[in-house]
Amino acid sequence: MRILGRERWDIFELRTHLGIVSPDLLASCTTDSTGRDAVLSGFFSSTRIFPHHHPSREHLKEVELALARLGIAHLADRPVMQMSSGEAKRTLIARALAHQPETLLFDEPSNALDIAAQFQLRETMRELARSGLAIVLVTHQVSEIIPEIDRVILLRDGRILSDGPKLEVLTEGTLRDLFGVAVRIHAQDGAFHIY
Repeated sequence: MRILGRERWDIFELRTHLGIVSPDLLASCTTDSTGRDAVLSGFFSSTRIFPHHHPSREHLKEVELALARLGIAHLADRPVMQMSSGEAKRTLIARALAHQPETLLFDEPSNALDIAAQFQLRETMRELARSGLAIVLVTHQVSEIIPEIDRVILLRDGRILSDGPKLEVLTEGTLRDLFGVAVRIHAQDGAFHIY
């Protein structure tokens, strides 16, 4: 497998190119870490700030910029555990953006989000994609695939079932093969929904 054109990476070097948004990170925020702490922890590949971490002024500046970019500067001092799921998700996105990566990896991003928060998340992903960031989305939900995503890879049992342009891959036939049930597709303005 090649990542950003290379087969071998030092994981610490690769980390500087990627921002990761995963529900696993949120599950790890079980302390009184604030929004600022959660975003700052991204520079240290942790989920909170530990005594051996020494954030620089530049780190703190980047954290404030990332919080402001997502419109959540008001969450800087709020404990993550007191945030709504949508607020916490936006904090994780700010965490992923703080070190200004080239690519964002979203892993099942709408887990535990209500409908309004899902819409807000998709709009945030669209804005980030339009700003020039590459988006890699791992999802079981076809409706999460934003119009700006051009290529889709369908995996089943650890193997590639289909790979190619979104319009060619997201068909009723390939989705039936993937999920094992008959589905109907409705596409509108680059977004897909199945029923």
